[in-house]
Amino acid sequence: MNRRVDPRHAVGRDAEHAAADYLARAGFRVLERNVRLGHGELDLVCRDGDVVVFVEVKCRRATWGDPPAAAVSWHKQRRLTRLAQHYLKWRRLEDARCRFDVVSVTIDVVGRTHITHVRGAFDAVE
Repeated sequence: MNRRVDPRHAVGRDAEHAAADYLARAGFRVLERNVRLGHGELDLVCRDGDVVVFVEVKCRRATWGDPPAAAVSWHKQRRLTRLAQHYLKWRRLEDARCRFDVVSVTIDVVGRTHITHVRGAFDAVE
């Protein structure tokens, strides 16, 4: 069976890899990648000192106009909050301090990547 590979998946994978490398160089410890839970996925789960950081990675081409972080809507924030709560319970980290960061990976017209890290991009949404 010949399965087609969606080029968007490859771009997304590359963006997540670039984001994880960037965060590791910034002193974060990447705990897990692509954590699939019953109702969604957490792109990256990291540690920044004693804080558990849930990182949403967004990738866009520079020609699209809006920055990648603009794609993290209120609904997405609510879904990520629920996933984080599930993750913390699953890993028995209910008392851990946590925050939500967004890493934007923008690909310019010649294919170079530019990374922007927004710490504390949003608060937990119920």
